[in-house]
Amino acid sequence: MAHHTEQLLKRLKDIHPQLTGKGKILNAYIQEHPKKVVFMTIKELAQATGVSEATVVRFVRTLGFSGYNDFLQELRDVLDTDSPMLERMHLSVPETDMGSRLHSVVAEGMQNLQHFYKQVDLDVLEQIIDRIEQSQDIFVIGSRLSYMPAYFLGWVLTKIRHGVNILKGSDSTSLDWLANAQEGSLIIIFSTTRYPNELIRLGRTVKRLNQTLIVIADSSLCPLLSFADLSLVTPSKNIPLFGDLTIFNTLIRFITLELANRSGSGFTQYQERLEQIYLENDTFFNLRSSND
Repeated sequence: MAHHTEQLLKRLKDIHPQLTGKGKILNAYIQEHPKKVVFMTIKELAQATGVSEATVVRFVRTLGFSGYNDFLQELRDVLDTDSPMLERMHLSVPETDMGSRLHSVVAEGMQNLQHFYKQVDLDVLEQIIDRIEQSQDIFVIGSRLSYMPAYFLGWVLTKIRHGVNILKGSDSTSLDWLANAQEGSLIIIFSTTRYPNELIRLGRTVKRLNQTLIVIADSSLCPLLSFADLSLVTPSKNIPLFGDLTIFNTLIRFITLELANRSGSGFTQYQERLEQIYLENDTFFNLRSSND
């Protein structure tokens, strides 16, 4: 999808005087009902506005999109980024009974994973794994919702290798850690809508310190992407009430599996040392000893 610096809704407003009669009708409807349009097919939008499906296709191409799905994805991203909690409630929970809501949530998760699988850039993903493997020191950062995948990635990396630090973006000491990081450290920031300003400040700081920054975000509108040396966008097809970590969690599982496979005997030795420490300190429940 083409990356645009202006918000989609502003572009819609700016382009209006240049459109034909049917194009203006279509454009006006989209500006007035963006929260309806984001869930419409081409056929449904054409019927709602009284124009042809070909007019809809030409319109989105005029906006700079290669297809209708790309247009819908950016519209979804804009609404996801800008919508407060009360508005998200109406966008996220259309069903009226518990069973239907459960089906909807599960179906959306599967749809998001399928979309990610089809669209993910494997070359970028391999570069990210290479950087994680080759970097001596790694700092994984998240804030609010994105702290969950950041902690997950950081936690599993500590089971594979040394030199991993997990930072909470809302903690001001994160700046101290980054300022004192060794040259050549790798910084990984997870960011989800609505993009906390503390993470944007940290991204700007990493850029100023000339450290390597990887950003993993849920939308091409994430402001941290402009600071990144490498970035991976995992877009969702829906607008969740509190966010959706389904793709992030799957991505983390894949990354750590690849790293473990690359480590070979080194991974085995590292795991054996960890397990010995766990055993010596009675860290985990032991089913065998509980049955003695």
